[in-house]
Amino acid sequence: MTEHLTIVTHPLVQHKLTLMRDKKASTGEFRRLLREISQLLAYEITRDLELTTRGIETPMQEMEAPVLKGKKLALISILRAGNGLLDGVLELIPSARVGFVGLYRDEKTLQPVQYYFKVPEGLEDRHLIVVDPMLATGNSSVAAVDLLKQAGANNISFMCLLAAPEGVARMKEAHPDVPIVTASLDERLNEKGYILPGLGDAGDRMFGTK
Repeated sequence: MTEHLTIVTHPLVQHKLTLMRDKKASTGEFRRLLREISQLLAYEITRDLELTTRGIETPMQEMEAPVLKGKKLALISILRAGNGLLDGVLELIPSARVGFVGLYRDEKTLQPVQYYFKVPEGLEDRHLIVVDPMLATGNSSVAAVDLLKQAGANNISFMCLLAAPEGVARMKEAHPDVPIVTASLDERLNEKGYILPGLGDAGDRMFGTK
């Protein structure tokens, strides 16, 4: 565990991740577990959000109570698989703004191809949490963060379910200012760029498309 990478070792996170890795898990079970684990990861990635106070009145007395400081968070989903993490985090932070970056991986070159980009205004004043279940080669994640920085973002965190050492190194090289929170740092990538031992294609397992 480094300043750049946080692995969430909470027993509930690790238990749910094991259930998701099992190829016998149904589409519905996989989707439910992903939503649950995303909330546990979100708890960790939002740990250091800035607070201020405001005056409220409890049933007993007036007090200065802590509230989040500044503009609301923005959650950025890397389509399509990012939406599985997005749903859970939105339940936890329903007031967050939401953006989408559409990227798919060219299966021959393993490079990302952009097809969609729609994000909230005022990114320079927001803390962005970028979500994608898999940090594999890191190419799509780096491309997404590139686009967000070009749009004005300067405070970005990245949340994923699984990470490969190759993807973590690629992100650290390209965006050392973007901390990564994940449930597991797996062993390596195979020749097709999939994480081992991994859990297969998160999008296909989530949406039942394979």
